[in-house]
Amino acid sequence: MKLDAKSTIETGKAILGIEFGSTRIKAVLIDQENKPIAQGSHNWENQLVDGLWTYSIDAIWHGLQDCYADLRANVKQQYDTEIETLSAIGISAMMHGYMAFNDKEEILVPFRTWRNTNTSQAAAELSELFVYNIPLRWSISHLYQAILNNEEHVKDITFLTTLAGYVHWQITGEKVLGIGDASGMLPINPNTKNYSAEMVAKFDKLIAPKGYSWALTDILPKVLLAGENAGSLTAEGAKKLDVSGHLKAGVPVCPPEGDAGTGMVATNAVKQRTGNVSAGTSSFSMIVLEKELSKPYEMIDMVTTPDGSLVAMVHCNNCTSDLNAWVNLFKEYQELLGIPVDMNEIYGKLYNHALEGDTDCGGLISYNYISGEPVTGLEDGRPLFIRSANDKFNLANFMRAHLYASVGVLKIGNDILFKEEKIKVDRITGHGGLFKTKGVGQRILAAAIDSPISVMETAGEGGAWGIALLGSYLVNNPKKLSLADFLDENVFAGDVGVEIKPTAEDVAGFNAYIEHYKAGLPIEEAAVKYKK
Repeated sequence: MKLDAKSTIETGKAILGIEFGSTRIKAVLIDQENKPIAQGSHNWENQLVDGLWTYSIDAIWHGLQDCYADLRANVKQQYDTEIETLSAIGISAMMHGYMAFNDKEEILVPFRTWRNTNTSQAAAELSELFVYNIPLRWSISHLYQAILNNEEHVKDITFLTTLAGYVHWQITGEKVLGIGDASGMLPINPNTKNYSAEMVAKFDKLIAPKGYSWALTDILPKVLLAGENAGSLTAEGAKKLDVSGHLKAGVPVCPPEGDAGTGMVATNAVKQRTGNVSAGTSSFSMIVLEKELSKPYEMIDMVTTPDGSLVAMVHCNNCTSDLNAWVNLFKEYQELLGIPVDMNEIYGKLYNHALEGDTDCGGLISYNYISGEPVTGLEDGRPLFIRSANDKFNLANFMRAHLYASVGVLKIGNDILFKEEKIKVDRITGHGGLFKTKGVGQRILAAAIDSPISVMETAGEGGAWGIALLGSYLVNNPKKLSLADFLDENVFAGDVGVEIKPTAEDVAGFNAYIEHYKAGLPIEEAAVKYKK
């Protein structure tokens, strides 16, 4: 019998997904049919402390508790009831980064996020040692860079994890990690579904002269596949999540995952030959592979789906932040004129007007580098807008150039997969803030990667919904279906969303733009060097 939303909550059948994004912590409550029935959120921002991007431990817990309190308040308002227990919980967060703890469970240095690009020496040396691309933001790069820097804290490490792994550990007592998030700590062997034993051995040998008391596998979380037992909410964990004291202990918690993994789940892109593009503060594309790539590429990270299939990931540190800053400028102008501001209308008008511009943006170029961009080899960034006196400078071209810039680096990486590796894909789904204005971001991305792009009605649900679905997969899968089949049968049931195919004119225009963009990269490098 199908329960209504209120009964679902009151009988403890609802499932909670929480995701720590870069600018927002979001909670989603879903019913037994995997549909969202309530939400909560908390806005937060990273801090630059001693030259490194971080979020404090206090900010993590305050944010989580405020997000959950917002969810509780919304449940009270919508359904006049209280959350006492749940069917399952899932925790997700931005991938990678570095959270190192000692034997007293104290964090040894402030959390180093994915955004930091100070690990170039470590990443280069490990990539050579492993014959495998090791990105700057991976946990192993952060660890080895700390070793190269002779940082005092390294000898005291007893546990190293990601943000999702940390929160999961604190609410369950379990030092585990979903395989997708774990694949951003250290490469995974697709056959054993565990950390690569060969690379672990190479790393331990590399650092042996340091004489640390730990070996690598002593300090890494245990790797789990989607659907495996990852522990349950402890009494202490329940209090950390719900300060009101209503939420009871004992709720099963699914393996914690990274935002890339939950994005794949939320877009039904865990099957081989499918892919998704997440485009928000940062952007990344995930293409689920049928086989390994012919060789390592510096621009392409190899990670996995939450059930262990190999994924080629192109990760870009910058996406919509600079674009949003320009839109805010138009908002200020509108306020100056005394016109009421509706941000959805401003975005809608400007984005749609961009489609009236020249397909090559009339020669205008934008670099949206709020922070460094490893794919184009920049450790630091300066947002730049560039034009020549004879370029076609008008509002449509201006907005189009900024939309192109938001996925320009993504195109550079994906050209390797589609043009050099000849990867075949049946469906690519877009999700995230860039796609909120219907049809525009979708058309721009289709032109960039010369591939049809689908966007589902659920595109805005994002990773919190994705991790809630992984919670559902843990507790509502009596047939023991594979994750891909579970999503096909129980969640999406044939929904492939609305598809936009690229036009030849748009593709040619984007290709012309990206050639100007690549040729102009020395201008960006000079700006980084001279503009402090």
